[in-house]
Amino acid sequence: MHSLYQVSTFLALAGCVSGAPSSGSRLRKREALPDYATKYAPLSYLYSGEAWWPSDITVHLENVEPEVDYVATGANDSVTLNTLDSLSSDVYLTASDGPILDPLDGTPAWLSSEYGKPDDDNYSAAPGLIIAAEKNSTTTDVFYFYFYSYNYGGKVLDINFDDHVGDWEHVMIRFVNEEPYAIYCSEHSAGSAYYWDVVDFSGDRPLTYIAYGGHANYVTAGTQDYTIALGIISDKTDAGYLWDMTLNYRGYWYDVDSEEFTVAGGVGTGATEEDDETADWLSWLGCWGDEEYPSGLLDDIETGQYCISSECRYTSGPTGPYDKNLGRTTMCENDDDCTIFDSIDDLTTQS
Repeated sequence: MHSLYQVSTFLALAGCVSGAPSSGSRLRKREALPDYATKYAPLSYLYSGEAWWPSDITVHLENVEPEVDYVATGANDSVTLNTLDSLSSDVYLTASDGPILDPLDGTPAWLSSEYGKPDDDNYSAAPGLIIAAEKNSTTTDVFYFYFYSYNYGGKVLDINFDDHVGDWEHVMIRFVNEEPYAIYCSEHSAGSAYYWDVVDFSGDRPLTYIAYGGHANYVTAGTQDYTIALGIISDKTDAGYLWDMTLNYRGYWYDVDSEEFTVAGGVGTGATEEDDETADWLSWLGCWGDEEYPSGLLDDIETGQYCISSECRYTSGPTGPYDKNLGRTTMCENDDDCTIFDSIDDLTTQS
């Protein structure tokens, strides 16, 4: 059995730490996304027992307020995508209705986001994000970002860890000469990359599976071991609710050299909302949830927080898409350690 110290090494990688984009003026619109960005977009299965569904970022913003060191900043009474980039990078977008004492008991409706549950046509009312990043004259990476208002971290050694407000995950497909080359799936603070022809498809589109609660992405269904969690933490995936992001999304371009975003247009609710938005919000470096609650006797009573070996039940919300290494050179978010797998055999313990 592995120690809680070893588990803490894994969980510590998921904190709210970010780099810094270049500053820029209000950003212009660019041409629409290339056809291949949607032709080969992943079809994603949410878990059959999911309780924390895809969320519309505008609904999320209606239910949070900016705080620094647990104190409201007063900078904006109402945060929107068009005011987000005016906030400092040390801001945490904190739940307006107070600490989330128990996500499994009386979760506020905006956190569970049941409106985002895909319907029988695979449509979710919560828009996703598609961001295209040209790397050179032949290569373009297309990122598919999924947002959820809550991350349920599950249990380690029968103890809950890593619950937090806000959750960004993504899949990235690298295109070479407009043809898909490989696919990367984010898995909490890590991820896995695969050559294109080894994953499973529905038509031209790869199938991915989104884990219960924590929303990591995988290319197979079943019980999944975390990439770097020493085999003692598992995710649950199955072919529950099929989500086709191409039915509802915001679209953007990311310029690797200038580190600037431009609006590329979207589809569905995402397109309607995006019509009145700039892309500036994508460069904001603050956190999309509460700051990790303090621990101690009185704080435990107030927030339900506890920490063991420096790891806590409630952790800080994540940074946004900019901080996921959109300019990566390898297939992986961590350019220093990247393997592209040529098989998906034996990746899971089937449930």
